[in-house]
Amino acid sequence: MAPPTERLTSCAPPQPVSDGPGAAEGGPFPRLRSTGARLVVAAISTTLLAAGFAACVGAPARGARGAGGDDPYAILEQLGRVLVEIENEYVDPVDRGKLVTGAIKGMVAELDPHSSYMPAEEFREFEGDTEGQFGGIGIEVEVKNGQLVVLSPIEGSPAARAGLRSGDVVIGVDARDPSVEPFDMLVKHLRGPPGSHVKVSIRRASVTDPLTFDLLREVIHVTSVSSKLLSRRVAYLRIKQFQEHTHDELLEAAAKVRARAGGPLAGVILDLRSDPGGLVDQAADVADEFLDDGVIYTTRHRGQIVDEVKARGGGAFAREPCVVLVDQYTASASELVAGALQDHHRATVVGERTFGKGSVQAIVSLPGGAGMRLTVSRYYTPSGHAIQADGVHPDIAVIRERDETVVSFREKDLEGHLAEESTSSPKTDASKVVVVPADAGTSAPSLGKEAMGVPEDPDQGTDAILKVGWQALWQASPRSPPSP
Repeated sequence: MAPPTERLTSCAPPQPVSDGPGAAEGGPFPRLRSTGARLVVAAISTTLLAAGFAACVGAPARGARGAGGDDPYAILEQLGRVLVEIENEYVDPVDRGKLVTGAIKGMVAELDPHSSYMPAEEFREFEGDTEGQFGGIGIEVEVKNGQLVVLSPIEGSPAARAGLRSGDVVIGVDARDPSVEPFDMLVKHLRGPPGSHVKVSIRRASVTDPLTFDLLREVIHVTSVSSKLLSRRVAYLRIKQFQEHTHDELLEAAAKVRARAGGPLAGVILDLRSDPGGLVDQAADVADEFLDDGVIYTTRHRGQIVDEVKARGGGAFAREPCVVLVDQYTASASELVAGALQDHHRATVVGERTFGKGSVQAIVSLPGGAGMRLTVSRYYTPSGHAIQADGVHPDIAVIRERDETVVSFREKDLEGHLAEESTSSPKTDASKVVVVPADAGTSAPSLGKEAMGVPEDPDQGTDAILKVGWQALWQASPRSPPSP
């Protein structure tokens, strides 16, 4: 049996539903490798469960002891007895594979909200998310006012070629009715094997009757970085999620905005709002482009430092004044980037306190195509601040006036989350709090080839966090803003 393989990633809370990649559990991971012990445990568990524990574990196993001194095989024997009892006595015949998968899922899920066991099909979908490609029709969707609304079709996708538009309301997917079917199931059904068909019915404001599109699914490639040159030669960069090619996409965006500027950039606005995290190596590479030296982050396993990642010289944005935009859904790997730039005083962080997901997951490939996402360490900012259950506190906080409809949801609200550690946390200066009206816009714009919804002069827009960040950029700049 080949040993399981691992990747490091940082996963975060679910984001608005999409037929594109979701939160890849993605967010951050350490460079650990599978050990023989892990392989043995996996093999023993799988073999004994599959056999139904018809026979008790032999005497040699009695010498094995768990971390707490208990015999782990006694627990496995108990599990086997329960399995046999269910198979023999349950009111209806049972599927042993389904029972065993449920047992494994429950065991891993009991650890914390971000550890999980993924059967083969789920693991394939997960890998597609982190790679930035999947089989589907190519639309981003979001639930708004109880409706599944198209945010934007992905350029060049079947949906874009067929003429789906932003604002279309999905009212049917292969005759499945959104009013009776969970939205996440509808979104899942939009995906499928390349070459297969799916019928999507939509309602469009300018058309009286519903429209139905018969679409052929394709392999959809989703970009994670969008860019735009704002007025006064300011680069706006938004990262939706840290995928396998995010760093390369950032460098491509840097080249484009510099070419459009026709000269030196006056500043950079890095928008990490609603970024759930992703692959930690990509997040570190992105942070490296804004730093010349110093620690980007460290990880600790059971109190011991196991990894320390440092910046190298020559970053693409290591010189320009910079502002980072964050909100309560900025999580995991994106918090790593924001925390590193803040600690090095390389950027002014503007927005809301972030989600607070400061743990690292190893992605372990298991026999049969299954996989496991296992929390293996915590990560810390350069100053030693543990983000877990606390988050990054912005330098300039943007808060809404009291609004009962707004629900705050962060890592600390998840049942079973890893506890917050008492480390020095940079708190927001009370004098640097900007209160905006309850109906002010604070959400990140939709992601397209260019940053849709971002005005060239943010002072003229309705995005409160972007507007405050725009103003903070000039306060941080050592020179006056150039003429438009």
